Amino acid sequence: MTPASPPLSLHAIRACFEGAIPAIMSTCAEDGTPNVAYISQVNYVDERHVALSFQFFNKTRQNILANPYSSVLLIDPSSAGYYRLHLRYLRTETSGPLFESMKAQLAGIASYSGMAGVFRLLGSDVYEVEAIESVEGDRLPPQTPRFGLLAGVRRSAERLAACGATDELLQTVLAVLNDHLDVRHAMVLMLDTATQRLYTVASCGYATSGVGSEIEIGHGVIGVAARERTPVRISHMTNAASYSHAVRSSMRETEPGLVLDTEICFPGLPEPHSQLAVPIVSSGRLLGALFVESPQDMRFGFEDEDALVAIAGHLGAALELLRTADEPAAPAEEPRAASARSTTGAPVPVRHYLANHSVFIGDSYLIKGVAGAILGKLLREYSEQSRSEFTNRELRLDPAIGLPDLSDNLEARLVLLQRRLVENCPHIRIEKTGRGRFRLRMERPVALTEIPG
Repeated sequence: MTPASPPLSLHAIRACFEGAIPAIMSTCAEDGTPNVAYISQVNYVDERHVALSFQFFNKTRQNILANPYSSVLLIDPSSAGYYRLHLRYLRTETSGPLFESMKAQLAGIASYSGMAGVFRLLGSDVYEVEAIESVEGDRLPPQTPRFGLLAGVRRSAERLAACGATDELLQTVLAVLNDHLDVRHAMVLMLDTATQRLYTVASCGYATSGVGSEIEIGHGVIGVAARERTPVRISHMTNAASYSHAVRSSMRETEPGLVLDTEICFPGLPEPHSQLAVPIVSSGRLLGALFVESPQDMRFGFEDEDALVAIAGHLGAALELLRTADEPAAPAEEPRAASARSTTGAPVPVRHYLANHSVFIGDSYLIKGVAGAILGKLLREYSEQSRSEFTNRELRLDPAIGLPDLSDNLEARLVLLQRRLVENCPHIRIEKTGRGRFRLRMERPVALTEIPG
């Protein structure tokens, strides 16, 4: 007697939930009249639940509200195998991580198909899966399974754990994505809690680094993933005009009387076909977001999402450990104001606008916000006191800097400032000299002009 096959699990058919092929849903009215309709999105929630996209108040919706039982036919895009789910409707969610994640994914599908005006998510209908059937029929030969993701996560965790500084950590996380997950385009963004914006601190694979570019919380794939603290994955080409990485703010918006361009171009692909953003969270606090993309359709599957979530978790924990270890528990005596070494050449003209701490080197914009306030303080004390040695602790204690009380991400802001200087001003450098200490190195004199707000 042939033993019975074990029951199917949702995890075993997760490829069916990638959105590559629409599902078919059958419902029944109170009088027994059947109805069949295509469903744009069936989302894996957990081993017992799925979520379907609610977009129209149509016959399917009416039937479900009157009779909560339905069946959904799914197709595995890799094998062409059919599976039937027997479902029971539980509830509709119109906000929260599940809704926002499905909304973002549906926006990608809509822009890909030219149906942005039609594909509008009204809610996420959550169903309990009561049974799963495998439908008999011919199937494609099985594809070669993809190996190495779990091993890649392990090696990534080992490399991240070995980092002793924030700048090293940020470069390492991009390197491990490239080396172990075959990801060529990626970036790390950190949260500025005061402005509720994410700013790019590291990137790889782009023509320009985009360090310092910003995204508002809630905008685009990255902003939604950060706001809802949930992964957002889109597997089709998105419309750059309606669902892009556009920088959402500029000095013209915040300071309309000041006609100066302070936008830094975001380093995204011009035509991304796959995108995946995951939040960086530690101890329940949002620190930033990790983002990857590809010019290939269906590049990131659910296993890639799982791997990136694990790596982002390690990154968040490592960032917090480095932050708490940034200074000794009992701070040592502050260093004396060291004399700056002699410099030669024409002075570097620097303008510091105190209204929003934007800094210009000559006519070129460099940085603004907290990082701009930090550079303004360093250059002011360098000019007035010939001082070049500083500590993280004194920056945190200076109210003019404007660091938040919790999760100030000071090290990340210093890394941001350091990289912007390397890219745009070779005559000014910030060098780490020890635990919680750094040096301002000037190759030429500076002519600092501070402009009141």
